[in-house]
Amino acid sequence: MSGKIFTPTSVDEHIGQRVQLRRIMMGLSQKDLAKICGVTFQQIQKYESAGNRISASRLFELSTALETPVSFFFLGLPGNIPEPTRSGRIRVSEQKAEDPLSHNESLKLINLYWKLPNDEQRKMVMKMLQSLNGLE
Repeated sequence: MSGKIFTPTSVDEHIGQRVQLRRIMMGLSQKDLAKICGVTFQQIQKYESAGNRISASRLFELSTALETPVSFFFLGLPGNIPEPTRSGRIRVSEQKAEDPLSHNESLKLINLYWKLPNDEQRKMVMKMLQSLNGLE
């Protein structure tokens, strides 16, 4: 052991938050996810809080367990949107901070909306949001 102390980066924190978000979106507890991945729930806690860095192979396992592409965990980070250039090559540009889908709250809202039991309740929620935004 090198004695090096791990200091999480903003990327580690972001990925941990995205793991937590996706786990919640799927209705899984930390214990459930840990069982699927073959680790302890404490390890999942450490991943989500950025107490431990997630290796590439573990991130791949998590993406499989959480039924989402690995790229999901990186959404919202600067420099994460591919753009074609004149030469046809892909260039990475910064995601706009004003993009509502770059916020975890947006994904939670979408998930809760679609968990409503029927179309009538979804219509009521949509009407309320439109009213609050002065769009009626």
